[in-house]
Amino acid sequence: MAEEFNTQGMLDMYLFENGQLLERLQEIVLEQKDAECFDEESINEIFRTMHTIKGSSGVMMFDEITKVSHKLEDVFYYLRESHPQKVPHLKLVEHVLEVADFITDEMEKIQNGENADGDAGKLVAELDSFLTQIKSGKGEKEKKIQENVHEEPQQFYIAPMATSASHFYKIYLTFYPDVQLANVHAYKIVYALKEIAEDLLYYPEDIISDESSAQEILENGFKILLQAQCSEAELREIIKEGYELKKVDIYECTAKEYQQGFDSIGSEIRIDLESSVEEIEARTDTAASEEENKQEEDKKPIAPGDFVIASKEPGKGKKLAKDKPKKQEKAAFISVDVHKMDMLMDLIGELVISESVVLQNPDLKVEGLKLDNFNKAAAQMSKISTDLQNVIMSMRMMPLTNTFQKMNRIVFDVSRKLGKDIEFEMSGENTEVDKNIIEHISDPLMHLVRNAVDHGIETVKERKASGKTEKGKVTLWAKTESGKVWIGVQDNGKGLERDKILAKAKKQGLLDPRREEKSYSDKEVYQFITLPGFSTNETVTEYSGRGVGMDVVVSNIQAIGGALEIESTPGQGSLMVLKIPLTLSIIDGIVMEVGHSYFVIETGAVKEFVGVRGNMLIHEPSGEEFVMIRGECYPVLRLGEWYHLDGYEADMEDGMLVLIEVEKQIVCLFVDRLIGKQEIVVKPIPDYIKKVKGLSGCTQLGDGSIALILDASGLIE
Repeated sequence: MAEEFNTQGMLDMYLFENGQLLERLQEIVLEQKDAECFDEESINEIFRTMHTIKGSSGVMMFDEITKVSHKLEDVFYYLRESHPQKVPHLKLVEHVLEVADFITDEMEKIQNGENADGDAGKLVAELDSFLTQIKSGKGEKEKKIQENVHEEPQQFYIAPMATSASHFYKIYLTFYPDVQLANVHAYKIVYALKEIAEDLLYYPEDIISDESSAQEILENGFKILLQAQCSEAELREIIKEGYELKKVDIYECTAKEYQQGFDSIGSEIRIDLESSVEEIEARTDTAASEEENKQEEDKKPIAPGDFVIASKEPGKGKKLAKDKPKKQEKAAFISVDVHKMDMLMDLIGELVISESVVLQNPDLKVEGLKLDNFNKAAAQMSKISTDLQNVIMSMRMMPLTNTFQKMNRIVFDVSRKLGKDIEFEMSGENTEVDKNIIEHISDPLMHLVRNAVDHGIETVKERKASGKTEKGKVTLWAKTESGKVWIGVQDNGKGLERDKILAKAKKQGLLDPRREEKSYSDKEVYQFITLPGFSTNETVTEYSGRGVGMDVVVSNIQAIGGALEIESTPGQGSLMVLKIPLTLSIIDGIVMEVGHSYFVIETGAVKEFVGVRGNMLIHEPSGEEFVMIRGECYPVLRLGEWYHLDGYEADMEDGMLVLIEVEKQIVCLFVDRLIGKQEIVVKPIPDYIKKVKGLSGCTQLGDGSIALILDASGLIE
């Protein structure tokens, strides 16, 4: 049958669905890696996952993926059926992850337009050996179980010879109306059923080569007649409602009703949950007469379209009697191409800029001009624009769950190879971040987590010697604060060695010869490890020693306007914190003027605005200024002097103080005047400007002028 259809149209659906299954598979395995064994529910779910991947890969003719998923399915079939006691759990976990990695690599090749040319022979052999190992010593019972392991069917047609153990079913599948390639989904179900079927018929019958069958299935459903030696519960394990299947109706019938197709009496038993009690009672009164009429109709000769099944041709499904089309309900979710989302986000940004240009047009500032109606319309437009922006932003927000789960895998793999016993803990993984941000932080997080496992956590012997627990711990957490997301990687290892880092920095000529080593704060010393080529490891290993990891972290984080902070306590561990914006697109900001320049600062960082009188200022001999506000003393930063601008206001009483707060640290920015609050579309700035401390981007104002976006954390440092 493989030659009869083109698999290209199914490729996107195949990659998407199996990608979701593999993510869930890895999540299950990593959640239970420290347990003694997989629980029954997990075994069943892994078995179903591999069964689905095997089936869809067989349809798509990816033979190596089919082989390895089939073999892993055999392993979990055995675990499910015989419940062996002595199973090397960690070895099994490694096998599952190796299979997941192989399939993921092959799918990446397919995604990139390459051939899935990987060889699964070694993996299959290892799984075979593992299966033999856990089967050893089971005697005849073991032999019987081995014979029952699933085998690929040699041909799809199975002679319809019924036995006393045979059951007959009529199955009606209703798909969600927006499902793409419904005929492919239907074929996957048929493919799965053929392994248990004694006889199998379905309508529409030409679901692969006839693309129009997809619309037929969406409108009228997909009908199946099945003869098999299985219970309804076992059947429902194979066919489950999900994101593509809205409803699964399964009715067991007699052999005679099975031969009559869906027209037979009792083929569909429906419970009316929509009609009122009065309507049901009214229909009950006429049920007897309707039954009599139906019996009279049954005596009539069969007319075209009644679809009574008399015989079967090998490999061909027969048409079943059509039911009335069911009323379709709108699905809750749809899939959207991410590139379209990016285009939509760009258009929203341009809309926000255009709105500012219109509402701040100089032509509207004529004295005596009454614009009451215009202002009302403008306010309504601004509200709609803001709501639209919020909706689009929420559509782009994604939880960090998948990213955090990947880090769990890294801890497991690296700790096993290094011979360390490490516990991994996550918190705040449901924190939502813009999709583009997630793409930028995956590599930095990977380096930080690997460093924590390799550099931070000691070996079991070293931990014992220092009086610590044998098991180390790596914690990954996330939270949001002041319009930023904070992601921390913490370990309870040996911490950073200040003297060792200083010695290495001195050797590489990184220290300022005019400064004493003692004058460097711990924070400054720890930042040396982020410089290119800097590593305190004397030997190069698979995971560290080349001095490029932390450099990659800082480069990637700075590219999205973020920063890395490092804290460490010798002998107790280290904490690496990434501080990055929630989104790269649109923010609410306060526009300020200093001299002939405009600046913007995010509203989340602003604590309050204060007008200053001369007696509130404190001048230090060193030139530093402080201001007393309600009995508290805060440092003052004059933006005009900080950036060496021309024409800025020097008299404090003629300007305005903007109090900004980051991590409970407050600094007062002195500006000439406040322009107002405005939605800001964040634009990138050239690389050489990024070297200027305290700047994170730029934007265009309503009058066409450019304003620089201030980074509050950079100003406070």
